[in-house]
Amino acid sequence: MLKVRVIPCLLLKNESLVKTIQFKKYNYIGDPINTVRIFNELEVDELMFLDIFASKENREINFNMLRDIANECFMPLSYGGNIKSLDDAKKIFAIGFEKIVINSNAFNNLKLIEEIANYFGQQSIVGSIDVKKSFLGREHIFSKHGQYKEKERVVEWAKKMESAGVGELLITSINREGTWSGYDIDLITRITNSVQIPVIANGGAGSISDIAEVVKRANASACAVGSMVMYQKKDMGVLVNFPDKKSLENALNSIVK
Repeated sequence: MLKVRVIPCLLLKNESLVKTIQFKKYNYIGDPINTVRIFNELEVDELMFLDIFASKENREINFNMLRDIANECFMPLSYGGNIKSLDDAKKIFAIGFEKIVINSNAFNNLKLIEEIANYFGQQSIVGSIDVKKSFLGREHIFSKHGQYKEKERVVEWAKKMESAGVGELLITSINREGTWSGYDIDLITRITNSVQIPVIANGGAGSISDIAEVVKRANASACAVGSMVMYQKKDMGVLVNFPDKKSLENALNSIVK
């Protein structure tokens, strides 16, 4: 297992996998079950599934699909998408998922995190924060897959989620998501310097060097990857893949004690 987790972040729309660019347009990737089988063969350490339209459209969680995914998958799984109650979390964990990811519903009910953390433990919850910078460089948090601008400030909201009981944070740069341009080092650094829990960097990964950079410069504990494991290369066709583990190890071993 890699010293730093590199987690394919797979986006669900209904019962299909898609990939977005800056949370806007999306491209069809394929069937989630077939994709899981490929990642099984590639011996990926962990997978994250996010239903990006569930909260936006206020749709119920597709537990049948999650059950199919869990039955096929050989590695730890996390799921996010309109988790509204402790009962939702219980059902997801009973299916076989190890973690849940909470984003939009925390803004209206931060106690939801406390309730789930008290029942399952902090290690079971990932707090997700989607961040977008305006043309003038002003930074805002968005919920419901970039639809609503929230009033909370980024660092302060990260601290609130930590205090509420999340075990780690998933920080996504909307501006860089799907662009292959590298992680937002400044954003991740400000978060890691402000909280005591692990931070997963997300949005912009295009190469092994991007992963090594955000670990070295921003102290990220893990890296979520999307486009670089869904496509052959930038602007090329779909090809589910994973970076060569030896190359990843070499890059990370040079910076990880």
